[in-house]
Amino acid sequence: MYQIGNKEGSVGHPIPSVAAKIVSLQTRESLAAGKEGLLLIKGPNVMLGYLNMKDKADEVLKDGWYDTGDIAKIDADGFITITDRLWRFSKIAGEMVPHVGVEEVFLNALGTTEQFVAVTAVPDDKKGEELIVFYLPQAGTAENLHEIITKSSLPNLWKPRRDNYIKIESMPTLGSGKLDVAKLKEIALSVKKPDDKGLS
Repeated sequence: MYQIGNKEGSVGHPIPSVAAKIVSLQTRESLAAGKEGLLLIKGPNVMLGYLNMKDKADEVLKDGWYDTGDIAKIDADGFITITDRLWRFSKIAGEMVPHVGVEEVFLNALGTTEQFVAVTAVPDDKKGEELIVFYLPQAGTAENLHEIITKSSLPNLWKPRRDNYIKIESMPTLGSGKLDVAKLKEIALSVKKPDDKGLS
């Protein structure tokens, strides 16, 4: 019987003796093949816990399953494809909102794959978190971006507020050239005040 050895874009199969499954972000119930969710790993390679940090260990280890923090899917042939990271999601009014999904709406409307727009989040007293949009001069104006998102088919909960657009001259990046999402959040927390009004 012919066995597929690899698939482009996937990270392959789990190594021998290691099991993997995808669960819902909200309910932690196992999902069917091809469905995107949180990647859990179980096997002899999984750590016993964090030294002197039981609370932290309890967060990521449940019944022997390790929460990788990766958003992924496993196809019918068992190949794992990682699509995102959990920290690039925000929990708003109980719903997990993907930052990348919001960014794609902006970038598709602008006709570019360049990171002219990036989304992060800051705490919100009422909904848990709220989305913040950073944008470069190449992306146009905050008014134009807000119009793009308003007219999109995204759920209303995913749409950043009118006063949550912040213009910056360059996107923070890591040494690898990837977006520095930790720095982005740090900037958002430093410039977005509770009484901020109006578009940048």
